[in-house]
Amino acid sequence: MKQIAIFASGAGSNASKIIDHFRSHADIKVSLVVCNKPGAGVLDIAQKEGIPTLILEKEAFFRGSAYLEELRENGVDFIVLAGFLWKIPSALVKAYPGRIINIHPALLPKYGGKGMYGRFVHEAVVEAKETETGITIHYVDELYDHGQVIFQERVPVTPEDTPGTVAQKVHWLEHQHFPKIIEAVVAADAPANAHPANAHQANAAKSSDSRRSTDVT
Repeated sequence: MKQIAIFASGAGSNASKIIDHFRSHADIKVSLVVCNKPGAGVLDIAQKEGIPTLILEKEAFFRGSAYLEELRENGVDFIVLAGFLWKIPSALVKAYPGRIINIHPALLPKYGGKGMYGRFVHEAVVEAKETETGITIHYVDELYDHGQVIFQERVPVTPEDTPGTVAQKVHWLEHQHFPKIIEAVVAADAPANAHPANAHQANAAKSSDSRRSTDVT
């Protein structure tokens, strides 16, 4: 059984969809919800579902152990960032090579980097008069929104769209695709007791097969 930790900072709409997707899965389980904001909605979702939670303290996360011991105690094999707003420290990236993935609400490399999240992304898309936007699911490295792309999906942006309507379109894409891509990537991963380098190679091969870009109408 592969065990996933979901890292989230907000209401947890993506986390909820992921939890629903894996609720009765034979081989993959959401075993931990990790949050950096006490009182965030995602913690209420985890409590309702009976999933253990972990609240991060900034100093310990960035300058301490990055909570590696706690993740290992909970048997975490894979980390999924679902609206998590802190940068992942290098200690965590090195401990989970090729086993941390993120979803970004734009078509990277456009509209990525520090400070580009949520409404800020959608505002920039509308201001630039883009004709399309979408989602990018990618592996996480030490840089913001920089890791290898696993999957992208597109949606049109019309002259009538506002940041709010763009957000609705992008959220729909996130909810439709993120749980399925997580399942595909985790299923393709090497066994939990395999060498991390081998796990990374398996993930890289899967990402090459999975990457695509199509229009949604």
